[in-house]
Amino acid sequence: MLDQTALRTELAHHYDLAPSAELAAAHAGIYSKMERVISPPDWAIFAPYVVAINTLKKQRNAVILAHNYMTPEIYHGIADVVGDSLQLAIEATKVEADVIVQCGVHFMAETSKILNPSKTVLIPDMEAGCSLAESITADGIAQMRTQYPGAPVVTYVNTTAEVKAASDICCTSSNAAQIVAAQQSDTVIMTPDKYLAQNVAKQVPHKRIVWWDGACIVHERFTAQDLNDFRTYNPDTRIIAHPECPPEVVEAADFSGSTSGIIAYVERERPAKAMLVTECSMASNISDSLPDVDFVGPCNMCPYMKKITLEKVLWTLHTMQGAVEVDAAVADKARIAVERMIDLSRQLAG
Repeated sequence: MLDQTALRTELAHHYDLAPSAELAAAHAGIYSKMERVISPPDWAIFAPYVVAINTLKKQRNAVILAHNYMTPEIYHGIADVVGDSLQLAIEATKVEADVIVQCGVHFMAETSKILNPSKTVLIPDMEAGCSLAESITADGIAQMRTQYPGAPVVTYVNTTAEVKAASDICCTSSNAAQIVAAQQSDTVIMTPDKYLAQNVAKQVPHKRIVWWDGACIVHERFTAQDLNDFRTYNPDTRIIAHPECPPEVVEAADFSGSTSGIIAYVERERPAKAMLVTECSMASNISDSLPDVDFVGPCNMCPYMKKITLEKVLWTLHTMQGAVEVDAAVADKARIAVERMIDLSRQLAG
């Protein structure tokens, strides 16, 4: 665990991180992307960190990959690439920088390392885990194979390298239905998200999908009653759910899609009011680019994603600590599953 006091003391010796109205004003262009959700005083606090990080990453020849669940000051302030798990995995294969800083959770950093074994991959907080990744092991995959012999294992990227290595192909929420439909077997094993598997089963009825009993702590807390109650008092609101939500929640929504799919839908449809049934930062990150959309309703926050902060990003770039390593033998097998997903996704898109 990072010693926050020691971290701040060390950074204070090298950077002027005091709130600065002058820096805030000088970088108003960055702020314009998030001023709807970040107050001017907060931007004055964030600006010195943003400036320091953007300067340091050039010195380190580093690139920052940020998931859609990162907070706005990270998403808009320092990220070079933003996206969902599939987008980040694809972009990781294109990185030319020497250093990748993964603003997301640990399995995402592992994926970047698997795809870039010769590069340095840093994560600002090693404790940024994932409830899905922690719900299954390689032994769990072996159990499913024994129970359903011959069935291919399609594993969500929200898993450890060891689990990916034990699987046949990976998927994300944006391509899961297409990946499953492309499998030759009539029976397909999906791990570890039971809700994503159940939602995919409705999209691919000609396949028998069996699943592991895992779930995301953010999305499993939503209920259909939540959505129906909200709709009763807000009938004009478009409700948009992530497919990691329980099937009855997806059924009660107007649209369901991955984080990138949600963004594309809102940008295309421009509803007057929208409720995003997913992690809280999703609406915050697209709010300023869609001023005609009023984002309303409850959301759930991911405690793991929120472990990544500007302060920790600056620390990891300053010290070059937080390197993610994957055993070479495991990485080689996991790379096959991830690259199969990327290749198949490209083929299906083409």
